[in-house]
Order: sequence, then C-alpha cells, then structure tokens
Amino acid sequence: MSSSEPVALRLIDREFLIACAPEEREGLLEAASFLDRKMRELKANAKAPSFERLAVLAAISVAHELMTLRKRQDGQETRLCDGLAALRSRLDAVLDAEAARRGSSTHE
Repeated sequence: MSSSEPVALRLIDREFLIACAPEEREGLLEAASFLDRKMRELKANAKAPSFERLAVLAAISVAHELMTLRKRQDGQETRLCDGLAALRSRLDAVLDAEAARRGSSTHE
C-alpha cells in the first residue's frame, strides 16, 4: 500500500494541500484544474461572489453534469441490453428452425 503525500492545489488563487497516494496525484490535479476552470466561469458571470459560494455553485454544476452523464449511460446500457436480447431471440429462432429442418429431413 502506498503512502499519502501532500499535493498543492490552486483554486481561484487559493492554495490547498491535500494528501493523496502518488498514483492518484495526476487525477487529483486534473480534477482540481477542472474545478478551477468551472469556478472561474461562474465567477465571470456573478456579481462579487464569495469563494465559498463559487465552490458550492461549482459543486452543484459538476454534480448535475455527472448525474446527466450517468442517466445517459444507463439509457444506452438499457438499449444495448434490449438490442442484444432481441438479437439472441432471433438467433435462437433461426437455430431452432434449422434444427427442426434437419430433424425432419433425417426422418424422410
């Protein structure tokens, strides 16, 4: 098991030290960069927002995006499963018909 190391993250000119495993460092930095961009977008469109308000608004925005993507993915998985089930039914029907045809031709 790897040990945690502090990583410095910057969000709108504030620095935060967060402990993480070395193998998670790159992902954490990417997430912080994404969050920083989101907070800056919100800051540009708001009237003198506090850092805390920007953080909450960014969290809600990111959570909404995540939920939307999950719902879309669930819908795609459902359609894929339904399509595979229909394909399997058609394949079973063809195989059953072929087996019946072969069975009847051996009795003739």
